[in-house]
Amino acid sequence: MTFEQASLLILLSAMLVLFSLNRIRIEVVAIGGLLAGYLLRLYPADQVFAGFASPVVITVVEILLIVQVLARAKLFDSLAARFAAAGLSGFTVIASLSAVTGLISIFMNNIGAFAIMLPATLRISSVMDIPRRQLVMPISFAALLGGLVSLIGTPANLLVSDALAKATGSGFHFFDFAYVGLPVAIAGILLMAALVPHLFPETDDQPAAAAPARRRIVTERRIPEGSPLAGVRLLDCSSLFEIQPHALIRNGRFVFGPLDQSTIEAGDSLLAEGADAVFAGLAASAALVPEAHPNGLQADFTRIEAVVMPESTLVGSRIRSLEVFKSRSVRVAALSMRSPRIEGRFEDLQLSIGDILLLEGPREAVAEALEECECLPLASQPADEATSNAWQPFLIFAAGVTLSAVGPIRPEIAFAAVVLVLALMGYLNIRQAMADINWPIIIMLAAMIPIGSAVAATGTAQLVADWLSLLVPISMPLAGIALLLFIAMALTPFVNNATVAIVLSPVALEFAEAAHQAPAAYLIAVAAGASLDFLTPFGHHNNTLAMSIGSYRVSDFLRAGSPLAFASYFLTVLLVALIWL
Repeated sequence: MTFEQASLLILLSAMLVLFSLNRIRIEVVAIGGLLAGYLLRLYPADQVFAGFASPVVITVVEILLIVQVLARAKLFDSLAARFAAAGLSGFTVIASLSAVTGLISIFMNNIGAFAIMLPATLRISSVMDIPRRQLVMPISFAALLGGLVSLIGTPANLLVSDALAKATGSGFHFFDFAYVGLPVAIAGILLMAALVPHLFPETDDQPAAAAPARRRIVTERRIPEGSPLAGVRLLDCSSLFEIQPHALIRNGRFVFGPLDQSTIEAGDSLLAEGADAVFAGLAASAALVPEAHPNGLQADFTRIEAVVMPESTLVGSRIRSLEVFKSRSVRVAALSMRSPRIEGRFEDLQLSIGDILLLEGPREAVAEALEECECLPLASQPADEATSNAWQPFLIFAAGVTLSAVGPIRPEIAFAAVVLVLALMGYLNIRQAMADINWPIIIMLAAMIPIGSAVAATGTAQLVADWLSLLVPISMPLAGIALLLFIAMALTPFVNNATVAIVLSPVALEFAEAAHQAPAAYLIAVAAGASLDFLTPFGHHNNTLAMSIGSYRVSDFLRAGSPLAFASYFLTVLLVALIWL
C-alpha cells in the first residue's frame, strides 16, 4: 500500500464518520476533506475546484432552479377533491399517491417531488379520514424509488453516468436506469401500499381524524390563577397531566432543584413537552395558557404548521433570533423537534431539518415569512387561479426532458435552455432562485468529485477490490454486483447518496475489470444501492421530514423499510443480471 492510498483511505473514513455523525455541516466537512486531499498531494492544484465545473453539478443546480417553478404551480392541489369524490379504497389511495410522487421524482430531485406532493397528501389525509402515518412514509419512499428510473432522478445516477463516460467514452442514456429502476419502483410502491395499513392501523381509540393531534410538541405556557397545576410538584406533572416539564421560570428566572421538591406556583411559566392535544385541553380548561397574540382578534389571524426543509435558512438558528417572523408579528407558539436536547427557555431551542413549527399571525405575513425562509406549510392552501392551471412550466420542462432523452443534446445544455425560457417568460427570477438553492448539498457534491477521482487515480479502488476479492469471488459477475449493491445500501443510511456513488464508482469499475465485464451493470448497482434508503429516518432528508410530519419512530422505519429493502435488493440483483450482464 502506498502513502497516497493509505492517506486517502484514512481521509475517506474520517469524512464518512463526520458525515454520519451530522455534528459538523456537510459542506464544511467536504471542503475540509477537499483541502486535506490537496495537502496530501492526492490531486494537483488545478483539480481542487474542478468539481464546481462538473456537468453533474451544473445539472443538479439547473434541476433545483426548475423545481422551484414547478413547486409554485400547485398543479396537484386538486387531487384531494378528486380522490374524495372517487371514493377510493385505502390501498388505492396509498398506491395512487405514491405512483404520482414516483412519477414526479423521475424528472426532478427526490426532495422536490416530496415537497410538491406533501401538502396535497396531508389534505387527502384530512378529507378522507386516512391516518397521515399511512400516507407520509409511502410518498417519501416513492420519491426515492422514482429517482431510480431516470438520469436526473437523483445525483447518484448523474455521478455514475459521469464515471461510465470517463471510463468508456459514453455515459448512460436518459432512461437506461428504467430497465431496473421502473420494475423496482412499481414493486416497491405496491408492497408499501399493501403493508402500511397493517403496520400503522387505525384504532378505535385513535381515529384517523385525530391522527395529526398525536404529535409531541415543546412549548412554554403560563400558569394562571386558579390553575389545577398550581401547587403541583414537577415530578407529578407527567402522571397527572401527561406533560413532561423541562424548565420552570418564576419572575424571569429559572427555578432549580430536584423535581420532587420544585412546586409550581400561579404566575410561573412552564417549558414542557407533550401531545399537542393535551396542551389544547389544558389551554381550554385554563390550566396552562399561552400568551395572547396581539393580532389574535383580527379576521386574517391564522395558525399553521410548517416544516423546516433542508435548504431552509432557519436550520441551526435559535427561536429568539428568527427576525423573519418577528418583523412580521408572526410568533412561534410551539415546536415539534427531532433533537432530544431541550435546554434553556423556549426561545433558546435550536432548529434542525424536519422540525415542525406552529406559527401564529396574520395569514399573509405567515405566507411571506415561510416563502422567505424556505419552510413548507403542512396545509394545502387554496390554489392561486393564476398558477393552479399553469401548465406552461411543465410543458417547457417536458420539452427539455425530451431533448435530453431522445435528442443529441446533453442534459446540462437542455436544462440550461429550460432555465432560460422560464426566466424569459417570467416564471423564474434567477437571482432570487439562486439564493434559495440548497448550496450546502451543491458544495458537498462539487468538493467530493476530486476526492472520488483520486480513488481511481491513486489505485485505491483496485486495492479495495483486491481486498474484497479475498472475501467474495468478484470475478463472478453476479457475486460482484450483489456485493456492490449491499455495500451501497449499507452506507447510504449514514452517508449522502451522492458521496456513496462517488466513492464506490471507481471500485465498481475495478470489479468490472476483474470479471471481464462491461462496467455499466456494476455502476447501475451502485446507483440503485445509493438510493434504496428505507431503514432509517436520517439517511435521506425525505425520511427525516417524513418522521417529523408523520410522527413516526425510528422503529417504524425498520418495520416498514426492512421488507422494502430486502425486496428491492433481490429484485435489483435479478434485473441487473438479466438485463445488463
